[in-house]
Amino acid sequence: MQVPEGKKIYFLSDFHLGVPDQQTSLSREKRIVAFLDAIKEDACMVFVLGDLFDFWFEYRKVVPKGYVRILGKLAELTDKGIAVHFFVGNHDMWMSGYFESELNIPVYFQERSYEFNGKKFIIGHGDGLGPGDQGYKLLKTVFRNPFCQFLFGLIPPAVGISIAEYFSRKSRIATGNTEDHFLGEDKEWLIQYCKSVLAKDQVDFFIFGHRHLPIDVELNTTSRYINLGDWVKYDSYAVFDGGQMVLKYHS
Repeated sequence: MQVPEGKKIYFLSDFHLGVPDQQTSLSREKRIVAFLDAIKEDACMVFVLGDLFDFWFEYRKVVPKGYVRILGKLAELTDKGIAVHFFVGNHDMWMSGYFESELNIPVYFQERSYEFNGKKFIIGHGDGLGPGDQGYKLLKTVFRNPFCQFLFGLIPPAVGISIAEYFSRKSRIATGNTEDHFLGEDKEWLIQYCKSVLAKDQVDFFIFGHRHLPIDVELNTTSRYINLGDWVKYDSYAVFDGGQMVLKYHS
C-alpha cells in the first residue's frame, strides 16, 4: 500500500480502559477520543495494538457495559473510510466478532507483516514474543483455548465480569507496578525477538505495544524497533507519513 500524499498512518496501544476506577478511566477515554477526533482529517489508517480495555469478554448476547465514547469514535472513523485495525492484547483477547460486525474493524490474534511505501512492518501487541516468560506463555495458551473460553462463557455475565474486574484491580496497571525503565537491549525480550527475525529477514519497522514504555531503538542501519508506550502514563503513539516514522506524545 502507498500512503496517499498528505495522509498518515497512526499507531496506538494500551489504553487499559476500566482501571483503576471509573472516573479515571472515563477521563482517559475522553482524552483518547479527542485525539482520534483530531487526527481523522489526515489519517488514512489507524492501528490499535491491543489492551484497549483492561478486560473484555464477548458473551454471545452480551458485551461489557460502558466505553460508548471510544466505540462510537472508532465506528465514526471506519464510517468515514479510515481503515482501523485491531490487534488483541493480553487483557482483551476474548474477541468473537463484535468489532467486525458492529465497527467494521478486523481483529488479529497474532502479529502480522505489512508493506507501506516499500517499507516492511511487523506489527502486533507483543505479548509472548521473544525468550523467557514461560509461565505467561502457558497461561496465554489456556486463555486462547476455545474450549476454555466456552467454559468461561457459561458463567453468567454478571458473575464472570465481576471475577474479571476483581483481577483487573490487582493488575500492574491498576496498582501502578509497571516496569517503566529501559532494561538494555540484551534484556528487552521484544528487542531479542526483533533481532531473531532480522537474522532471517529484512524488516524496516517493528511496532509493538504491551511494554508500557515508549521505546525507539535502531536495531541496525535500516531497521527500528518502536514500542508505543501507553495512554495510562505517557499518551504516546507513533505516526508514519509515508517516509518518516516518529514516536510522539500527545499533549
